[in-house]
Amino acid sequence: MVSGLTDVGLKRTANEDAALAERPVYLVADGMGGYEAGDRASAAVVAAFRIELCGRGDVDPAGVRRALTRAENDVAEIATTTSRGTGSTVTGVVLLEHEGEPHWLIVNVGDSRVYRLFGSELEQLTVDHSLAQALVDSGSLTADGRRDFAHRNVITRAIGAPDSRADTWLMPVTTGERLLICSDGLHGELEDEQIRAMLTMAGRPESAAAALVDAAKRAGGRDNITVLVVDVRAGGAASTADRTDSIELSASATIPI
Repeated sequence: MVSGLTDVGLKRTANEDAALAERPVYLVADGMGGYEAGDRASAAVVAAFRIELCGRGDVDPAGVRRALTRAENDVAEIATTTSRGTGSTVTGVVLLEHEGEPHWLIVNVGDSRVYRLFGSELEQLTVDHSLAQALVDSGSLTADGRRDFAHRNVITRAIGAPDSRADTWLMPVTTGERLLICSDGLHGELEDEQIRAMLTMAGRPESAAAALVDAAKRAGGRDNITVLVVDVRAGGAASTADRTDSIELSASATIPI
């Protein structure tokens, strides 16, 4: 089962996030570059993944590479129409078969994140491509200091940026796991322990998504907030419920995905 929400937050006037929750792809894209260009870039990324991967019975890593290439080309074309350029993160999972078993192919470019909750343990699966993370890795900044770091929003990789390399790897699908895919508007406001508690205590995915978005807004809501919560049911395969497509995002409300 999957449920998602997106919200403009409390400080922004436009929502530049986009999301895709259409089997076998579950991802978030966080656009940058200003009102017009940012939302166009994230929408182009989502469209590229839908075209290359959704509705196909033969999804494989090569298809994900094609989606990334299409996204890169489409965002580059958008950038030619702006004076400031543009770009977008893209982070999520693609469900595919590997050696006869269901696997997640995890994809990450930028600072959106994938988390995995299993039992009561929360693990951040992706590593941020950001200046703050680079400083943490070098020992110049503590992990706890990232939230108050003045340049916490500076990312080092993005679709449309000089460095657009994607981190990708396979992970077996495990019955009972819960995945969270989110933009930095969520993890930039909440500590991992808060995220873990809400994912653990909430029952259905839609309850978890609503609790997370509400908490991020109460914590400040400085950026657009987008979350997807994906539950794996018995059998080791993920399935969707209710809404299974992406949406056009609104600047004024919390919108279900």
